[in-house]
Amino acid sequence: MKDYIEDRVLEIAQYIIDNNATVRGAASVFNVSKSTVHKDVHERLGRINRDMYRKCSNVLEKNKAERHIRGGLATREKYRLEHIVHTEKGMAKHTEF
Repeated sequence: MKDYIEDRVLEIAQYIIDNNATVRGAASVFNVSKSTVHKDVHERLGRINRDMYRKCSNVLEKNKAERHIRGGLATREKYRLEHIVHTEKGMAKHTEF
């Protein structure tokens, strides 16, 4: 394996472990695709550093188990903001008299 790929794999894995990051979050930070991050941490990392692989896998499994909660919170926030905007527009109409 090329040295730069190995370095990237270890950097991404350490970032995920240190920040409890998701695959998507790590991909964004390192400017690579989610597929690349997934391949790096699920295939390549196991061959490079077994201990780090286990730690990284634990973080990603935890994130996977919690994603329905984050999705629900994001949806709740979206509609809360839409309600605020809708309410403010309604109040603006009434105060223009």
